Amino acid sequence: MKIITRATAIKNLKKYIGQDLRKLALEHGITTYETGKQNKGWKGLVLERLAGLQTNISKAPNGLTYELKSVAFHHVKNELMPKETMAITMINPSELKAHSFFESHVWAKLKTIVFCAVMWHGKNSERAELLKVTSLDFSETDELIQEIKADYDFIRNKLITKGFEALTGADGQWIQARTKGVGGINPRTGKRRPITRAFYARTKLVKKIFETAS
Repeated sequence: MKIITRATAIKNLKKYIGQDLRKLALEHGITTYETGKQNKGWKGLVLERLAGLQTNISKAPNGLTYELKSVAFHHVKNELMPKETMAITMINPSELKAHSFFESHVWAKLKTIVFCAVMWHGKNSERAELLKVTSLDFSETDELIQEIKADYDFIRNKLITKGFEALTGADGQWIQARTKGVGGINPRTGKRRPITRAFYARTKLVKKIFETAS
């Protein structure tokens, strides 16, 4: 079985920078909007194909996994900016209490993600060019990583001292712990939906990551 490492996946993806993912999706037989309804996962499927992750090809060499993340960018005052925050991982309160930053799912995810910046031209646009491909290749002692760690430590301490309900998206300079999902009352059952939260990379972190891309 052929193995595609993260470095190989990045190298493969970089060959397609500047090309339109919508056009590449059609070439690979991946549905985008052809049925009249958007296939929400189409960009991820295209990126996997371009990275070389096809049937019978493994992406877990020596037990190390990685994830491809598509991030939408748009122009704000003639500057390319991330359109939105990026989900990193769900928050499990017991795991957050138990694990320091470098033992956490947040760090495990951040250091293995392959970030793919994709141009956003509007809802259901006919175009979506691949702009950049990069990864978060910083050492644990790097200033940015230490600042992300400080955010994690603050959120973790708040959970331990004030409880899960106290977590809010306002906390954190680079990462935030905010509600994920619709929440509120389920109209069918009349019962409150369980509150779930996830760690998100703020847009300024997403922007910083892509600024380091070569």
